[in-house]
Amino acid sequence: MDAMPVPPWLEKLLTTAFFTVCRSHGAANRSECNMYCLDCSVDDAFCPYCRSSKHRDHRVIQIRRSSYHDVVRVSEIQKVLDISRVQTYVINSARVLFLNERPQPKVGKPVSHVCEICGRNLLDPFRFCSLGCKLVGIRRKEDASFTLDGKNEKVMGRRSISSPKEEEELREASQQDIYPPTPPPPPSRSRRRKGIPQRAPFSS
Repeated sequence: MDAMPVPPWLEKLLTTAFFTVCRSHGAANRSECNMYCLDCSVDDAFCPYCRSSKHRDHRVIQIRRSSYHDVVRVSEIQKVLDISRVQTYVINSARVLFLNERPQPKVGKPVSHVCEICGRNLLDPFRFCSLGCKLVGIRRKEDASFTLDGKNEKVMGRRSISSPKEEEELREASQQDIYPPTPPPPPSRSRRRKGIPQRAPFSS
């Protein structure tokens, strides 16, 4: 077993609040805090403008959002973590995984694969639904690790096929998911104008 199966920054990443407005660049366009630095002692999320000024040469990952849940692209996170045994999904051609567990939808037909920690239905024979659940699994059983050993790319090379219902749940585009959905406009209170009344014809 590796001496440090869990990197020191991971737990803080999983508890960080993303998509808040940046205090320094709140007046700028698209200043939501959706980035996280793996090299700094600063644990808060930050916006793209902060990255340009304070984290230019650091290891930075970008958090995206799908169905109001935080996700990260596999192509980014697999460079710093062994993400094997975690279920991945495809959102508009970008493969992602969830940071934390999500509420289980209504129970439907029995499924073959479930998360060992939270019991969420999985599409493929993985052990965990998210990085958070893998973290819990490592601490409980110590039979997994986040330490890269050269096998991660091979594991992630397979293609997981999701059901139409699951694809609908993850429908948001990867670029658009960076920002929370715009709430619908309030219903109009204006009354519909009644039609012009028609008089009955005179009888002969």
